[in-house]
Amino acid sequence: MSKHLASNMAQRNLAAWLSHIEQLHPKAIAMGLERVKLVIQRLALKPDFKIITVAGTNGKGSTCAMLAQIYKQAGYQVGCYTSPHLLRYNERVRINGNETSDKDLCTAFAAIEQARLGLNSEDDEVALTYFEVGTLAAIWHFSQSKIDIAVLEIGLGGRLDAVNAFEPDCAIVTSIDLDHQEFLGNTRESVGAEKAGIYRASIPAICGDLTPPVSLISYAHKIGSDLRCIRHEFNYELATSGWHYLEGQQVVYALPLPALEGSYQLMNASCAIAAVQSLQPVLPVGHQAIANAMTEVKLAGRFQTVSRSPLIILDVAHNPHAAEALANNLKTKSANKNIIKAGKTIAVFAMLVDKDIKGVVNAVKDEIDFWYIAGIDHIRSAPVSELVNVVIDAVPQAKIKIFDTAADACKQACIDTEVCIDRNENDKIIVFGSFFTVSDVMQYLNDYADIHF
Repeated sequence: MSKHLASNMAQRNLAAWLSHIEQLHPKAIAMGLERVKLVIQRLALKPDFKIITVAGTNGKGSTCAMLAQIYKQAGYQVGCYTSPHLLRYNERVRINGNETSDKDLCTAFAAIEQARLGLNSEDDEVALTYFEVGTLAAIWHFSQSKIDIAVLEIGLGGRLDAVNAFEPDCAIVTSIDLDHQEFLGNTRESVGAEKAGIYRASIPAICGDLTPPVSLISYAHKIGSDLRCIRHEFNYELATSGWHYLEGQQVVYALPLPALEGSYQLMNASCAIAAVQSLQPVLPVGHQAIANAMTEVKLAGRFQTVSRSPLIILDVAHNPHAAEALANNLKTKSANKNIIKAGKTIAVFAMLVDKDIKGVVNAVKDEIDFWYIAGIDHIRSAPVSELVNVVIDAVPQAKIKIFDTAADACKQACIDTEVCIDRNENDKIIVFGSFFTVSDVMQYLNDYADIHF
């Protein structure tokens, strides 16, 4: 590497690095492992820590957060790599819950850049996507940090995702539904086949989908993985106080309810604990560590209450499966008189154009009283006019207001809940539709409402 190039890399701050890696590949998403594996080979990157990979249409982030918290409570050094981020890139790469510093991320990006460009004159330059560079940088940083275990979230699909270039000691598929059809296919069977690609022969293969596609089951059996499915090898049940994790019909752990809201979080928690159980011989974890993790786990943007006056809830739901879970959470919250009495629900809503907008709207429409519809500052933003048309098709008498940004919509929603004539102290604002929607509102709340993340 030339002195000029080395100096140039040394001078880049994190913002400059992120701008640089966004431009390395002509496509934002380029499926395949060949390029990533070539850079891994050049780096001689062979993780000496245990790895759990987590795929799924929904529930990946929650499951990763629970796993990371369980192993942290058990006293291990835990790396956690997730995507996308909401406010800071640093959120993607954490050790023991702490975001990686700008300096360490820049050092990791420089190591990947050097290997990508080539270690000698015979090496060809390798074009990597933003996500591929980020994945390699995270694993490189974890290797430098001497962690005990890494929890790695699959970005898209599974089989051809950059994370899948690394060999896991346990692999989890949380749920399977339609999303990213242009890459994964238009059926649950095709999606299931792609996600099953993270499974390996002879290692624990956890499945948290209640009705897994035949393609996933067949692949797991074909390669000889140690398949463990919810409702079969493991399960959960509500208890008088908290819940029980079961193996077969036997209660293994009595636990407090997860701090993350939503009944579906018990499925995610069960998947996490099934993975922990499968690795007990090499990374022992006690009952108390698991119980502590249930009450301590945090994850931004998953039915997250960030304000009580007015009540503001953030949810990154961006596909019909997640929107159904959101609707159930809203219904439960409205029905539970101890939590919230009936009040109006204002939706701050924005989505990307390549998502199933109609499916999401239909899933939540019965729980929404007012729609505050906005755009997203992104090339893939759905036009506000399209969102409005979909809402009107689903709810012809829908009460709609239009805004340039989700932050503007949230600001007006807060004002409206305060000054409206029929104000109810239990009115609530739900922000959803995309990670970008939630991110925009989080930034607004952080800057102007003294709510810090």
